[in-house]
Amino acid sequence: MNIEPSRKMSIFEPAIFGDLKAAAAAKKQAGFTLYDLSLGSPDLPPDEKIRKVLSEQSSMTTSYGYTLSGIQRFNQAVADYYKRRLNVTLNPQTEVLQTMGSQEGLVHLPIAFCNEGDIVLTTNPGYVAYDAGIKLAGAVPYYMNLSEENGYLPDLDAIPTEIATKAKLMILNLPGNPVPAMPDKAFFEKAVAFANTYNVIILHDAAYSEFYFTGDSPSSFLTTPGAMEVGMEINSLSKSFSLAGTRIAYIVGNAEMIAIMKQLKSNLDFGIFEPIQEAGITALNNAEEITDRLRKVFAERHQVLMQGLSELGWTAAPSSGGMFVWAKYPYDMDDKEFAFEVINQTGVVLVPGTVFGSEGAGFVRAALVQDAETLKSAVERLKTLKLETYRTLVNN
Repeated sequence: MNIEPSRKMSIFEPAIFGDLKAAAAAKKQAGFTLYDLSLGSPDLPPDEKIRKVLSEQSSMTTSYGYTLSGIQRFNQAVADYYKRRLNVTLNPQTEVLQTMGSQEGLVHLPIAFCNEGDIVLTTNPGYVAYDAGIKLAGAVPYYMNLSEENGYLPDLDAIPTEIATKAKLMILNLPGNPVPAMPDKAFFEKAVAFANTYNVIILHDAAYSEFYFTGDSPSSFLTTPGAMEVGMEINSLSKSFSLAGTRIAYIVGNAEMIAIMKQLKSNLDFGIFEPIQEAGITALNNAEEITDRLRKVFAERHQVLMQGLSELGWTAAPSSGGMFVWAKYPYDMDDKEFAFEVINQTGVVLVPGTVFGSEGAGFVRAALVQDAETLKSAVERLKTLKLETYRTLVNN
């Protein structure tokens, strides 16, 4: 039998994470201590209240049926969370939709709104799932480069008019993955104005909104006047509540857009396991307490790694939130070659920047998924790197 993948499979390139894991495993077998800062999977367990509800609900014989579009109490918990935390009013019946993790929603959403050849405005560097969804829909990505000069925010003024007029969708992610840039009120206002001018739908990926180290509330696109008329926000419970493996998320925003996504979703799945939804309700209803503890932990980790990399002569993108550090290393060396050499010499696992787009050349991403003492040890290991023949002379 001659088994061949479809032509569409060519858009799904093999991920580098498997190769990084294999290289790390080889070093561990050789006796090295590993410092894995690659995957953004939370290392902290879910709050005890969440685990208790999940356990209790899973033991009930009535918990194993289809939930289709989800239990309404989960949607209400999302609406209550937005009202308490952000003062954003949502109709839980028409402006909230569950997804099986934000990745599922992100990959499927372009299918609901884009025709073959439509332009989607997305960032470079950017989270890899964006490109997968765009290409799966047959749409065409237009990359908004993230540069230090523009504070690592998309430069909406740099988008050519002929591109803007053809664009159907814009994907934003602030604070983001891999670059944890923080938006200000003015940026989101400008995005809403852009959407109105060019009739572009905005999707804001708010996966790291609760990872803020200054201020007193999360960041949300929907707090911007006019945002509900032009867009949506997607968020998951993976990061903020350490529920990555449960795969539960939601899209909120414009009712007409949500209805279109709901129609698509009704053809794709039969809903999320009910005990997971119940655990999600508990998480959202206790968000203030749970996320406050989380922020204290991640703020310390962030400070340790930012300071440590600075001492090494690396240049990290300024950030006051997010789950990652995006850093330029001081060596004239391909980022993938650099990442594997770092594993080989030090046991520290970082993700090369070009995994997230061409603008990631010369950068690496480090996830704040180890405790502060482990991060300090990782920095000490990085100090032992011997790459002097590649070192860039900063003053040249």
